[in-house]
Amino acid sequence: MRSVSEIRSLLEELEQQPANALEDQDLDFKEWIPRSMKDSVALVVEMAICMANGGGGTVVFGINEKATGRARAILGVPPEVDVNRLKKAVYDSTDPKLTPVFEGLLVPEGTGRVLVMQIYPGIPPYTDTAGRGKVHIGKDCQPLTGTLRRRIMVETGETDFTATEISGRLESLISASAMERLRQSAARERAPDDLLRESDRNLLGAIGLIRKGRFLRAGLLLAGTTEAIREHFQGYAWTHLRMATDTDYSDRADGQDAIPLAMERIIDRIMADNPIATVPQGLFHFEIRTYPEIALREAVLNALVHADYRIHGPILLKQFKDRLEISNPGGLPGGITPENILRHEPVPRNPTLVDALTRLRLVNRSNLGVRRMYQALLIEGKEPPSILDEGEAVRVIFRASELSVPFRMFVADESNRGRILSVEHLLIVQHLLRHPEIDTATAARITQQTESDARETLSLMETEFGDIERGGTGRGTYWTLRHDLHRKLSVPGHPERDRRIDWEAAKTRVLSVLMERSRHGEVGLSNAEIRQIARMDRFQVIRLMKELMAENPNIQKPGRGRNARYVIPKKPKKM
Repeated sequence: MRSVSEIRSLLEELEQQPANALEDQDLDFKEWIPRSMKDSVALVVEMAICMANGGGGTVVFGINEKATGRARAILGVPPEVDVNRLKKAVYDSTDPKLTPVFEGLLVPEGTGRVLVMQIYPGIPPYTDTAGRGKVHIGKDCQPLTGTLRRRIMVETGETDFTATEISGRLESLISASAMERLRQSAARERAPDDLLRESDRNLLGAIGLIRKGRFLRAGLLLAGTTEAIREHFQGYAWTHLRMATDTDYSDRADGQDAIPLAMERIIDRIMADNPIATVPQGLFHFEIRTYPEIALREAVLNALVHADYRIHGPILLKQFKDRLEISNPGGLPGGITPENILRHEPVPRNPTLVDALTRLRLVNRSNLGVRRMYQALLIEGKEPPSILDEGEAVRVIFRASELSVPFRMFVADESNRGRILSVEHLLIVQHLLRHPEIDTATAARITQQTESDARETLSLMETEFGDIERGGTGRGTYWTLRHDLHRKLSVPGHPERDRRIDWEAAKTRVLSVLMERSRHGEVGLSNAEIRQIARMDRFQVIRLMKELMAENPNIQKPGRGRNARYVIPKKPKKM
């Protein structure tokens, strides 16, 4: 949720961008409906339910979410609107009951105040008294369908499939080899020695996998025999395919092992076809895999731990020559999307299983696994993974990109200076190696930050690290990679000069069109038309045309308004 002081700061940003650009999983802006108090109250109830199902959050009423500029965006809420009436309406109209907190925020625009509604996290699902409901996912309120209701119940632990007890004598269900591998993996992560020295029964009990003397499904997944897993997890299996083409495979392996054994078998198969690049560095030669092992382990473990085991379908791994795809049944839970996965609070689908692995230090509750995947690839100059939510499945794709030795050395040099590059820093540098510049909005999008946080990151990279340089002013501010750093990091075929060549090519194309139109007595080019020709944004076009006019004084400056055009006057015919 956002505090009133945070909302006040966000309202300042409405001068540069519309409110819907500021919205997030825990924040929404809504315009008050002045013509109808009934419709406005219904909107308040709907948004309270929506935010509660999305994990709680803040709704600001009185904002036109599509307008830019405070005067146009802040319309306000009429002063006669009674917050106590709104609170009672929400309480009376919801099931289970919701009690929102309303705070007025005085503003100089519109009616003079906006209303801030705070919805604290509870235990969803919530609906109105007629059984209708919505859920906040990303920036939108979506209908609370049967699938979403089931997902919410799983995420809140109400239907934790891995928490149910299973029948059978405990000793006959436990796999000695799975327990041995579980202990070895936990020891590598420095789990407590006294815990690992316990007997199998005591160890499993200590990490919450035995209840009243009976094994839980989560325990079976971590330490069960293959026979027991087949009996109690009929939908669980993993399949690894070595793909010859997009439709045919040359080799296949399947399993229904406990997770520690499945992890090792899967990783061994992937690593057997994971090419090595040798990098000489002084007297040493370092071997770098196409797919970093740490990223593979995180991705495979995520697929095994966060699968929806009630859905019959395998954890599927397809290894192509140019990519590796890892998918598991069940979509992304709890408001997590591919666009916010680096930032979102962790939402375990199988809380009992995750809790046991956390106690063994094999996973953490801080959602660092995805960041580790990103970092392992980015520090080698490779593309970050693509994460796709396909509704009933999640797919992670690793591209078989080549190691960038200059980039890896750059990261190592920074580390030797005591400067650790964040995932955000790495993403921005990688972007600038492929694009001539970056603005705040683009930086926010690729790093999954708010624009204010992205500005902080860019400022830090400029002032503290000295990796980027600022250009432009105000809304036209942009950053470029420092020229000497770009030359140092560029791989063959992507030298720094390519950026300038693209810029010069754009000027040549625009000048050619202007001259052609002048010859035919046609009107010149608007900013919008040049954007289409040069594939640039408005501010880039302004800078481009300033350079072009300096080089070609015969180009006339545009006027103002919609009819503004850059023009080369037609030369009069000689008599």
